[in-house]
Amino acid sequence: MTATTGIVRTARGIECAVRSFGDPNDPPAVFLHSATGAIGDATFLEALADRGYRVVAPEWPGYGSSTGEEQLEDMLDFALHGWDMVNGLGLTRVVLVGHSMGGMIAAEMAALCPERLKALVLVSPNGLWDDDKPIVDLFSLLPFQFAEVLFADPVAGAALLTGGVDFNDMGALTDFFVGNARRLGTAGKILFPIPNRRVSKRLYRVTASTLIAWGEADRYINPSYAAAWQALLKNATVVTFADVGHMLPFERPEELAAAVSDFVDQQP
Repeated sequence: MTATTGIVRTARGIECAVRSFGDPNDPPAVFLHSATGAIGDATFLEALADRGYRVVAPEWPGYGSSTGEEQLEDMLDFALHGWDMVNGLGLTRVVLVGHSMGGMIAAEMAALCPERLKALVLVSPNGLWDDDKPIVDLFSLLPFQFAEVLFADPVAGAALLTGGVDFNDMGALTDFFVGNARRLGTAGKILFPIPNRRVSKRLYRVTASTLIAWGEADRYINPSYAAAWQALLKNATVVTFADVGHMLPFERPEELAAAVSDFVDQQP
């Protein structure tokens, strides 16, 4: 499936790159990516589109060609920007799917405007904190450790995260590290020093039926957090995937797409 690419311009003047998959007349599903960004593999987005959704995947400011990261300073800025992107795309009631950092923002968006969601899907989201099971500090990791922490298969994960960069090419290596520093600089505004902006105080406002999906081999955020999210949401279902790490949309894309579509299709 070929993605349609474009730019969404928000009322605040931020311009973000966006990819769209599927029939524009199908019900909209908005995918919010993690701190690693859109790492190139669109299999999950394509699989969800094949199941009857118009899948729209904007990039956060500070990622790729998207600009305006200096305008996002705190969690409220990110959540409002999320809705500004939805508005800029001309969408009304949506399925909101967020992965990791994107799940953290999706939960905040759902608390702000609960009536605009058909369903909420949180894939191994950041946002809660358990002192007994602390989340790994991404900002302390060396480059080679990201794949080890985020993927059940670190070798495959490293290839996805680097986009096939030849680390013997100093120019390509420099570009990679500059881009990674920019991405983490944006993510750090809400993930550093710990990825907890007290969304737990606001989840009572979420009225949409919620699917919580988690890989059972997640080494970044302990899978026990799934139960913590479920306990704080009014109507939440948990689904887990064996032998999968934190990067579930890239490790089991077709299975995740099936679980999401099956869940959403049951919602009024």
